[in-house]
Amino acid sequence: MIFIDGKGVVLGRLANFVAKQALKGEEVKILNADKVIITGNPKTTEREFLEKRSRFGHSQKGPKHHATSEKIVKRSIRGMLPDHRESRGREAFKRIMCYSGIPTEFQEVEMIVMPTPKKIKYSEVKNFTKLK
Repeated sequence: MIFIDGKGVVLGRLANFVAKQALKGEEVKILNADKVIITGNPKTTEREFLEKRSRFGHSQKGPKHHATSEKIVKRSIRGMLPDHRESRGREAFKRIMCYSGIPTEFQEVEMIVMPTPKKIKYSEVKNFTKLK
């Protein structure tokens, strides 16, 4: 079981890494999903998200685009899986759990910092958005 700290990690890199681990058969839990960042212009990112949420009409039909941070992270990971409707992708998606903050049962767990070529710092990235 892998525990990943999402604080300050770029969403796309996190989703790619987690999808690969889940396809290998590892159970992955992402903690601090509310502190994951999305690079790019914040105004454009927010506008595109709001357009995507309201574009598909009725709230009970169509693709669901949730507003909570852990569900945004989980949906982006689902996009990295080969096909979430087939057996391999479905089983991999079931092995992924996302949490906003750190739950009490995982307080003492050793979390890994996601291996990236370069740790992105808030001071180095001029345009980014934090998930809320």
